[in-house]
Amino acid sequence: MNWHMQAIGRIESCYREKFAIPRQPGLAPSSEATLHLLPPYDHPDTVRGLDAFSHVWVLFVFHETAAQGWRPTVRPPKLGGNRRVGVFATRSTFRPNPIGLSVARLAGIDTDGGVRIHLAGIDLLDGTPVLDLKPYLGYADAIADAGNGYADDGSQPLTVVFDPAAEVTLLEQAQRLPKLRQLIAEVLAQDPRPGYADDPDRDYGMQLYDLNIRWRTQAGVARVTSITAA
Repeated sequence: MNWHMQAIGRIESCYREKFAIPRQPGLAPSSEATLHLLPPYDHPDTVRGLDAFSHVWVLFVFHETAAQGWRPTVRPPKLGGNRRVGVFATRSTFRPNPIGLSVARLAGIDTDGGVRIHLAGIDLLDGTPVLDLKPYLGYADAIADAGNGYADDGSQPLTVVFDPAAEVTLLEQAQRLPKLRQLIAEVLAQDPRPGYADDPDRDYGMQLYDLNIRWRTQAGVARVTSITAA
């Protein structure tokens, strides 16, 4: 059976590339995105009553990797990238149908000249097509004793420090991006490097908003060396 689905909107996100996006939603509470609803769904009636909820489910398309197709087994980062498990035992992007599900904090709704839904604590790439939006129900959706399998997180977060050059840029960007320092720290604390990567002399980079962030990691510390314009 086949169904035709149409995007209801697109995401404008602080994450401009796939690398370094937290592997699960909620791990970087300072991350922000805006869901811009598309016609004919951009009418205020479509979000009437949504502001009564604190969080929402976002059903979306893995648009950047969809053309690469699916794989029956994948290597989850949690297993160091060297052990295969079935695709349905993972949240990999390489799925038979490239669909993702994420929960986000509802930070606000703007219905002046269209509908823009502001989200926080997201793991969504800029430009992501969204298929549906549903309220998160804490009494039904949160399962306190759920088992996490191999994804049970017992790892220690990295300590994040900033070199003087990076501190200068943070000060320059403070008014425009007041949460930038906190966002960088939250993202890097999760250690976005591949599980097999442990070279203290290697520079890593990611793009947040319109900025390139460079860092090195050694002995449990991620040191941000520079923040420059993308």
